[in-house]
Amino acid sequence: MRSRNLVLILAALAVVVALAACSSAGQSSGDKAPQEKDSQQQANKQVEEVEKKEPPKKMTDEARSKQIAPKKGVAGGPGEEANRVEPPKKKRLKLTVPAMKRIEDDPIPTGVGTDEKLFHDYAGVHLESSGMPWKETANVYIAGHRIGFPGTKSNLAFYDLEDLKNGDKVYLEDTEGRKYTYEVYEKLVVEPGNLSVIKPVKGKNIVSLQTCTLPDYARRVIYRAELKGIES
Repeated sequence: MRSRNLVLILAALAVVVALAACSSAGQSSGDKAPQEKDSQQQANKQVEEVEKKEPPKKMTDEARSKQIAPKKGVAGGPGEEANRVEPPKKKRLKLTVPAMKRIEDDPIPTGVGTDEKLFHDYAGVHLESSGMPWKETANVYIAGHRIGFPGTKSNLAFYDLEDLKNGDKVYLEDTEGRKYTYEVYEKLVVEPGNLSVIKPVKGKNIVSLQTCTLPDYARRVIYRAELKGIES
């Protein structure tokens, strides 16, 4: 009889322990579910924030119908006639912007803002009649596509233009191998009809880099950089 009672007691204890274990496991699982839910919500929020920061790489029809840049630059006064250094025989430029991923030793032809082929084939176009870096006073106006065309130099060429900040360097090189070092000092956002941005700035030699704005590509954003030195 004692032996049978002992067996019953041990069996009862085993049931109690098992129930306690199940209860503990259920409580742990219940605690874990809200934690997993919170983690998922946090992950979703991070994805949404990234998507907000990275606008879609697609132009609207309205933006696509607009001219990429002003047709021509604006002739300046006497300061634009004077030269800092002897002009090169061939007036072609190369552009390097270390803060931009895709702009390094890119050839920049000169043309009008309506030349679709130049804007298709090259990272940027120097506007005809705008300044040259070897002048005393100049506004070297260079425009490029934000989106561009896959498989060409224009593809996403100026997409990260707005990563520039004051103090960043912009380099131009002429066909004589001279390197013109510019430093960013100003950002402008203007309507396409605003042509004041292509005029020379009195007493300054600057380069202007222009593309369309995000997220709607409807206006123009321009970064200006001032000449700081010339290396032969």
